[in-house]
Amino acid sequence: MASKRILKKNVNAMVFDIVEECFTIQMADEKKMDASNKIIDEAADYQIEVLAKINGAKNSADFKGLRGEIEEKAIDFIKKLNKLG
Repeated sequence: MASKRILKKNVNAMVFDIVEECFTIQMADEKKMDASNKIIDEAADYQIEVLAKINGAKNSADFKGLRGEIEEKAIDFIKKLNKLG
């Protein structure tokens, strides 16, 4: 069973990577500033939402569901960044 600490660390790292990639895209093409800022805002909102869910997780089934949700959202963000870049 994954601990809350590990899940939180993974979520924070994912959001950091998304924001970093958005900043890289902004430096390369300023025309994509608004679109990348929208992705940053979405990632920040998701981080707050999922950290609250992690704090509320009580058993291994909760953690399993959260891991799957986090993986799906990470793939979603990757697809959005690929379209942007």
